[in-house]
Amino acid sequence: MPVHIDVWSDFVCPFCFLVISTLEKLREDYDVGIRWRSFLLRPPGRPPLSTEGRGMIEAEYRHVQQLARTQYGLELRPGPIGIHTLTAHIAVKYAESHTKGDLFHSAVMNAYWQEARPIDDKEVLKSIATQVGLNGEGLATAWKDSTFAAAVKADIHLAAAYGIHSVPTLIFNEKYPVIGAQPYQVLKRVMDNIQKEGSSNNTKDSGGKSK
Repeated sequence: MPVHIDVWSDFVCPFCFLVISTLEKLREDYDVGIRWRSFLLRPPGRPPLSTEGRGMIEAEYRHVQQLARTQYGLELRPGPIGIHTLTAHIAVKYAESHTKGDLFHSAVMNAYWQEARPIDDKEVLKSIATQVGLNGEGLATAWKDSTFAAAVKADIHLAAAYGIHSVPTLIFNEKYPVIGAQPYQVLKRVMDNIQKEGSSNNTKDSGGKSK
């Protein structure tokens, strides 16, 4: 039985990009299902970044670029700072409705972090949609469909219910949280504990005694 992992992330969070490679490795070793949840670091209506705020983000990006190079073997070329990502999150919900949510999510992340593309631009998102086999014009209708925006809002409300204030935040089987882009061994430990718990419960259900 697969372990379900809900992952709250935002496209402009560098650690959300880095956690993708760790989750891909986890998929190779375990039976897991990953569901991407929306989180907005800069919700619509926020004022433009101050000079100080922009400087802090630029410094963080430089730090993460070095981290990505040395620990993940990735070269980052981030896109514009201070953009809003609501349209991208709505696009992911549309992609999920066509069974391409995971593929589209990764493509948008790559577009921002490795191709420096402005993923708040709807034409850019339509282009990415086409690349992964979606109908770009179909995506254009999704931004007018309240259903997909409601799905994004539901993710944000669920994050609040869980007390999630930062991303990435991973929740395994709706009960085991992991905060931040943790090393693979941390995620592996969680998975191993879940499997042990499952084995113990199966033993009890069959009438045996657990140690």
